Formats: sequence, C-alpha cells, structure tokens
Amino acid sequence: MLLLKDILTVITPLQVVGDTSVEITGLCIDSREVVKGSVFIAVKGTVVDGHNYIEKAIADGAMTIVCEVLPANTEAGIAYVQVKDSAAVVGLLADAFYGAPSSSMKVVGITGTNGKTTTVTLLYKLFKELGYKVGLISTVQNYINDTVEPSTHTTPNAIAVQRLLHKMADAGCEYVFMEVSSHAVHQHRIAGIRFAGAAFSNITHDHLDYHKTFDEYIRVKKKFFDDLPAGAFALTNIDDKRGMVMLQNTKAERHTYSLKAPADFKGKVLENNLSGLVMTIDHHEAHFRMIGTFNAYNLLAVYGIAVLLGEDKLRVLSILSDLQGAPGRFEAIVSHNDKVLGIIDYAHTPDALINVLATINQMRDKQQQVITVIGCGGDRDKAKRPIMAEVACEHSDRAILTADNPRSEDPEVILNEMESELSATQKRKVLRITDRREAIKTACALAQPEDIILVAGKGHETYQEIKGVKYPFDDKEILIEAFKTLNK
Repeated sequence: MLLLKDILTVITPLQVVGDTSVEITGLCIDSREVVKGSVFIAVKGTVVDGHNYIEKAIADGAMTIVCEVLPANTEAGIAYVQVKDSAAVVGLLADAFYGAPSSSMKVVGITGTNGKTTTVTLLYKLFKELGYKVGLISTVQNYINDTVEPSTHTTPNAIAVQRLLHKMADAGCEYVFMEVSSHAVHQHRIAGIRFAGAAFSNITHDHLDYHKTFDEYIRVKKKFFDDLPAGAFALTNIDDKRGMVMLQNTKAERHTYSLKAPADFKGKVLENNLSGLVMTIDHHEAHFRMIGTFNAYNLLAVYGIAVLLGEDKLRVLSILSDLQGAPGRFEAIVSHNDKVLGIIDYAHTPDALINVLATINQMRDKQQQVITVIGCGGDRDKAKRPIMAEVACEHSDRAILTADNPRSEDPEVILNEMESELSATQKRKVLRITDRREAIKTACALAQPEDIILVAGKGHETYQEIKGVKYPFDDKEILIEAFKTLNK
C-alpha cells in the first residue's frame, strides 16, 4: 500500500491541507483518467488549465489534489498539496510512485533537431544484438525488449514515461534509449529520470511555432545537458556550430564526435553510394548498409555512446555494419522492374530536406532526374514553408508541392505560403497537387527509368490529419501502389 506521504518526500510543497496518510492508486493530469484514490495534478497547459477540472476530478474519485492555487472551498476528506509549479512536480511524483525505475537501468537520451529517431533505433538494435534486454522510447515506436508499446509523442507525458520505464524495469531491461524533444524538456516530461548519458546531434530551424525564437529553442535543448548529473556522460557533435554550447554548463563528463575536426570519436566517409557507406571510425574501416552523410553522423554517435557505455569497439562496429535505421528514414523502395528508385523520408525541416537531397544528388548519375514530393504541416512553424519549397526546387529537377498534415488549416493557404517566395525560374520546376495521393502518383508517372523520387515530410506516419481527424495514409504504401500501376 502506497500512501500520499510516501511520495511527497520528493517535492517541497508550499502547503499541505488534509491527511497525507491516505492511500493513492495512481496519478493523472487528465481528469478523464481519474479513478477512485487518484492523485489529480492540476497543470496549467498552453490550451487547458487543469485547475478548472478539480471539482470534476474529486467527483470522479480523486482523493488528492496537487495544484498551484488552492480552491476557495476545500472539501473534507480530500488532501490538497499546493506547489509553485504543477508541471515541474509531475515527473518527480511519478518517479516516486513507480519506484524510481530509471535508477535500476542505464537511460540514455538523444536530443537534436534531426537524427534522434535513427540514433535511438540503432542503439536499441545494437544493444539487443549485444545480448542485453533493452527499452526504446521513440517517435516511431516504443519497445520493451520485443514487445511494442504504442507511441503518441516523441517523449510521452511525465506520468506515461515513468509508467513505461517501470514496465521496462519489471521486464529486466538493462538499457533504455529514448528521444528527448525540446517540448519534453520545456514541459518537464523528463523530470525524475536519472540519465546515464545524453547525446546531441544538431540544431536547425524547427518548432519556432512553440519556442518563438531560435535562441529559446537552443536554451531549452541546452537545459537537458545542464541538468545531467555528474556521473553521466554528455556527447556532442562538434561539427554543429552550437555543439559545444550544449556542454558549457553540464556537470556530466564531456565527449565529442566529428567527421571534420579532431574529436574523441572521429569518423571519415570514404565512400557514399546506394550500396551504403564506407567509413573509418577511430582508425577502423567499416562498411555500413545505411546511406548518406547524415547517417554517418548517426552511426558515429551510436558508436560513441556504445563505447562510453563500456562496449568493445570492434564488436560494436561489426554489428553496426549490418543494421538498418528506423522506418521512414531514407527508406528506399525500388519499382518492380528496378527502373525507378523511391525514397521515403521524414525530412520536415529545411536542413533535413537539404541533407536528404544532398545525399541523393551525391549518388545519382547526371542523366537521373530527382522528383521531390513535399508539403508542410498545418498549425506549425509557418516561417519554414517558403524555405522548404525553395530547398525542394534548388536541389530537385521537379518539385511537387502537396498537403502534409494540414490539421486545422486550409491546405491551399499552406501551399500559397510555400510558393510565396519562389523565383520565376523555381516556379517552372513546380507542380501543385493538393491531394497527396495524386501527387505521389503523378511523381511516378513523370519518372523515367532510373529516376529518383523523394517523398518527404511524413516518413513513418500512417495517417493524414485533416480538420482534427486522422485518416489512414501511408506514403510508403501509396508509393508501392503507384509503382505497381507504373509497371503495368
């Protein structure tokens, strides 16, 4: 039996009203999840204020209320815990409620604009091959050893992530590799997690709809490293001009990786083509099945993390050489007659799109044309929309502008904004086809033998969100279907 007073030891309340010897059955920040004996934590969100649902939570069985502002009238038999910042204590209380699961495992977090999913997925696969029981928390899927757990956010809310870590600990996981988004840091979703290490990939233009300024986006990413404990490691990409900024105030042991400069973990790309990468890493030459300079950075980060966790260098390189990355990350599909190459990629930022197209352009022959299908999500950073269209035009022979996840916005308005700054020369490369399925089919119809089609922006997603409804939609399935029609 767990009592309220047992978990309150991890926070410093402003005041407590009521009996703390009450038994608690769970924690929630959504009043719809309240059951008898719940602790309801009233969080002031960007859209909804949990304080408005305190009465409902009590009516549904909550016995404890954690809040920033006490109700004018408190109810007998209910414990009230007043705190300075409700969001900041959710993870701490959840960690205590679930028995501090991260303390029994080595948890490593990966942050950065691009590369998080591929890096954690490779780490998960690598450490499974090394013989460990492993947990994965990613945008694409969460895994507890071989069991899939549903994934709804890059990093789940603080209670959900602690519940997931608890399951992983119970399953005997020794390592957990997780993506850490800037939203997760800012919203305290990782509070209470004891990280054994962290790595930074890069930082580019993204999420400014949320963070408002690039400086704030950097500050939030940096906070993840600032909060690492002294016994952890912090690994950064020093080829990114803000790589060392991340380590300025960390208490963790500092390490670096690079393809261009002297670093603790040094790599060099020798070959980069459709058959994969040939690299030297720490003076050892290895062939990898993955393609592109951006993946060279991901592989180097994975190698560095594994070595920092005590694994044998040559054994790590041997296993990594045979691994594939995450679904929807530079995922290649060849038409049935082997004449057209399709690539599905999650690239939804200007930098990510440049990286993918640069990789394609490095590998293609002069006679091969590149056709890019690209859109921009609704209710997200509008500033990048014209940049995405410009990148697609500059680095492709043809660009088809189409819908992504328009969400609550009119997709035609989004496409207007994407086209708004294109030059007359760039516009001559553009087709505008709002229906994404038709856009992909058109790209296939335009493709000549040996051409390359890039379908970018949604990657692993299996839905398209329109006016609050998620409709089934999978770029990969649509492309395969279009290839079948092409071959008839």
